[in-house]
Amino acid sequence: MATKSSASRGKLVRKFGENIFGNPKYDRLLNRKPYTPGQHGPTRRRRISKYGEQLQEKQKVKYMYGVLEKQFRNYFQKAEGMKGETGTNLLQLLESRLDNVVYRLGFASSRTQARQMVSHAHFLVNGKKTNIPSFQVESGDEIQVRDKSRKMDVILDSLKRIKGDIALPWLELDKAKMTGTFLAVPERDDMELTVNEQLIVELYSK
Repeated sequence: MATKSSASRGKLVRKFGENIFGNPKYDRLLNRKPYTPGQHGPTRRRRISKYGEQLQEKQKVKYMYGVLEKQFRNYFQKAEGMKGETGTNLLQLLESRLDNVVYRLGFASSRTQARQMVSHAHFLVNGKKTNIPSFQVESGDEIQVRDKSRKMDVILDSLKRIKGDIALPWLELDKAKMTGTFLAVPERDDMELTVNEQLIVELYSK
């Protein structure tokens, strides 16, 4: 089952032409096969309609954060009701999910792995056990690896990949204490995302 899941994720990575899941193994896959999956091998990517572009961008972001259609629509509706730009609000809501923050802090090598680890209650938020991947982290919240989880290979191996400080200004990591702080909701330019959120706004505005 895991192999099949990994294979389907590999196809999605090649379809979108980027490592939407964050796992380093998909960078290697894209280097080996920088073309869409299928029988015809390395042919040029087909041009798609404007609607197709909008739909593809929505699908990309959905898969990237691991949310279902109904959940994604709920995020969009919430983003619409907030002050500011809807597209930016949408991405800020998704980036503030606990599983994403765990991934961004470097405690997991992918969002998928982070989601599983959060579900298995390996983290505390402000000292309280929290096992809901979609939990919305707020400015000043502290995310900590639980004592009983500190020797897990997946966490230790992931943290080893971080050299020096993490590059995201809205997060702070103390590797020695296995603690991270969500300093503030990220500005759009600080998210390091290759996403055209305006296409998603256009899609839902039809």
